[in-house]
Amino acid sequence: MSTQKKSNVLAIIVMILLFGMISFVTNLASPMGDVLKNQFGVANWMGTLGVFANFIAYAVMGIPAGNLLQKRGYKFTALTAVAVGFTGVGVQTIAGLLVGNLAFGVYLLGAFIAGFSMCMLNIVVNPMLNKLAGGGNRGNQLLQVGGSFNSFMGTAVIFLTGVFVPSITNAEIKQVFPLMFIALAIFAVAFIVILFTHIPENVTAVAEEKRSNIGPMSFRHFALGAVAIFIYVGVEVGIPNVLQKWLQNGGLNVETGAEGIAATVAATYWVLMFFGRLAGAALGAKVSAKSMLTTVSLVGLCLVLGAMFLNPAISVNLPVFMGTAGFGMESVPVNAALLVLCGLCTSVMWGGIFNLAVEGLGKYTEKASGIFMALVCGGGILPLLQNYVVDLSGNYLVSYWVIVAGLAYLLFYALIGSKNVNKDIEVE
Repeated sequence: MSTQKKSNVLAIIVMILLFGMISFVTNLASPMGDVLKNQFGVANWMGTLGVFANFIAYAVMGIPAGNLLQKRGYKFTALTAVAVGFTGVGVQTIAGLLVGNLAFGVYLLGAFIAGFSMCMLNIVVNPMLNKLAGGGNRGNQLLQVGGSFNSFMGTAVIFLTGVFVPSITNAEIKQVFPLMFIALAIFAVAFIVILFTHIPENVTAVAEEKRSNIGPMSFRHFALGAVAIFIYVGVEVGIPNVLQKWLQNGGLNVETGAEGIAATVAATYWVLMFFGRLAGAALGAKVSAKSMLTTVSLVGLCLVLGAMFLNPAISVNLPVFMGTAGFGMESVPVNAALLVLCGLCTSVMWGGIFNLAVEGLGKYTEKASGIFMALVCGGGILPLLQNYVVDLSGNYLVSYWVIVAGLAYLLFYALIGSKNVNKDIEVE
């Protein structure tokens, strides 16, 4: 029993470290968009193709990776994911040694490959952490702990990118080599650690399941939860994405420095996600995932609606993350402050939705995780829809009706859709 507990602790640590790597590599794609835009002189939308490649990889790899997890287990899938991640970052590094359109294309290929890895890692770490904690409130708590480290690494990579690329107008891929080398080293160490770590596996009758028409989508609460994940990722990405563009394009009453202020305000959103996940980890064992998701969805709705209808002329002093200078105070529209506070709400949604959606799935959990990951592509699709609304209306704040609709669905899922009404299905 003692040996089993020790092995579980090591497995938990490894899963949390991988949770951090997901954010480190994924968030690197966002500032790299500015690097690509300036190095290759491409349009803004082309600069975001690295982010798009990351998210579309989820749609392509989600279900195959879930099947791989079900057939070969957690350890094999984790090792494969780390190897693929090393390859993806390696290809992006090679792009920094090339020139012209070839370099641009090779970088996008590397981002796409890295997206495969992030998808596979998500498929492993989410059900694994939930399982190691025994599901329920403890499972939600451990997912929030992993999410906290995920946010920390995501914030760290944005900060470090600013250190290595002080002037975005003269930026090149090779300036970010130190970050890529860090990622390569972490992947290499992770591969060795996982190789020699005991990872508890699920033993299920796969052959029997193949002969059955029953699967994860047979459970209503999971099917609705899969839609919730698609919407959640889009909401999480869309809020700061449009916020930053609004502040950069007339949302701030300043003559100079709008881009810098907008970036720091948007960065604060991600910092609040980190603190929100720490709070979620502390409360996870005491507060159910249903209660947590209900509360943050409702509060998020109120914050976004307030941001849409309050007069932007009303300003508040907001403590914002200023990079190497730490935190500072900036005068911003009250609308921006409310949207930044949404980071506290979105911070705990992923763990809550996942915990509710896979509860009671038993042997179908691994395959369900693959479906979940395929729908993470919502992070690339909903923000696109939101920006399209901006183009149609000419009003950035009007586009937040997309976010309102998304949060309303998440509230519905927490209150009604998350109930398992298919308990008659055999899951052992």
